[in-house]
Amino acid sequence: MYYAYKYRLKPSDAHREELDRHRDICRQLYNHTLYRLNEYQDEHGELPSMTTLRSELPNLKKWWDGLSDVYSKVLQTVVERLFDNLKGLSKLKENGYGVGQLKWKPPREYRSFTYSQSGFKLDKKGGQTVLSLSKLADIPIRLHRAIPDDAKLKQVTVKKEPTGEWFATFGVEIDHEPPEPPENPEKCVGIDVGILKYAHDTDGTAVGSLDLSDERERLEREQRKLSRKQHGSNNYEKQRRRVAECHADLRRKRRDFLHKLSAYYAREYDFVAVEDLNVKGMMESPSNSRNTASAAWRTFLSLLEYKCDREGTHFVAVNPRGTTKECAACGVSTEKPLWVREHSCPACGFEADRDANAAWNILSRGINDVGVGHSEETPVETALPVDTSVSAKRVVESGSPTLKEHTASAVSE
Repeated sequence: MYYAYKYRLKPSDAHREELDRHRDICRQLYNHTLYRLNEYQDEHGELPSMTTLRSELPNLKKWWDGLSDVYSKVLQTVVERLFDNLKGLSKLKENGYGVGQLKWKPPREYRSFTYSQSGFKLDKKGGQTVLSLSKLADIPIRLHRAIPDDAKLKQVTVKKEPTGEWFATFGVEIDHEPPEPPENPEKCVGIDVGILKYAHDTDGTAVGSLDLSDERERLEREQRKLSRKQHGSNNYEKQRRRVAECHADLRRKRRDFLHKLSAYYAREYDFVAVEDLNVKGMMESPSNSRNTASAAWRTFLSLLEYKCDREGTHFVAVNPRGTTKECAACGVSTEKPLWVREHSCPACGFEADRDANAAWNILSRGINDVGVGHSEETPVETALPVDTSVSAKRVVESGSPTLKEHTASAVSE
């Protein structure tokens, strides 16, 4: 399997200057390759192949002095990056989106470069771990977690964040295959995500949403200060970095919460069922779009999916339509506005928390879709045991000791 391990670099001032120089050379090469691609298309009426443009690199070095200072594999990945962007545009066009053309990259939009296959290694020098980059430098790196011994380092991407910090992301390949999901899972869970409670599952656990109100207020305060600075001045640049630090703080705290929560469900259960939410469509709604964006449901589902695959846990995303309205006991749909937080079925009299009822419906649909533990001839009428209380047995606030106990073994990727 292929994983990404991200670490913070600790470059000196001289290292930062050299990193920025290599990054800018890669940016200029990207722009030149885009120019050559358009020129070739005008002359021949078709796009050139990636091999054609990569074969021009040796001749470029004869008149472009700075190009020889950058490792050859890095230059090749710049050309590959351009063609990857072209493929991305083609896929969007196939899906019906209106797309334009690739544009030249200004310095603020080109932040990374990649060493692929060779030209980099982790080493020990002067009592500290360094990342040795060919034709660049030995840069100290903070290995806050160990890379597995049986892992193969396939590539490393060095990136400068808007805050000015540098990070290295290793592409790691591990030989051993993940465990197979059990045919008859014993511990199954359905998860309903929301805003008031981030996750409500069928075991009666309600996880509170992450409170980032203080961080948002700080961000808005720093943004107001930035708007009063003269664009391009030194004070403007200092304030821009403060705003970038606020954004990074929000992003780190949110992803840490999502990593821990997804790792808990992937490791504690054999079968996980969630809603296949259309987050993009929900974001286009005129109401509550800010809270929807802050919840980052799609990120949570993506993290949960790959971690379930890694841990050998069944993962299934079901159609979310009607999971809140449908009764988990009898299946009768009941209309209820968003502010009604309790489910009360007029047909069978079943009463439960609104989110808990939805979680049981999600689990029932997930089991029905996958068919684990059940023969195909025997339909699953409901996943809700008769004697099960579907109210929240416990409410776990984000950042609380209870959540930390469940996620102590989780490592934030």
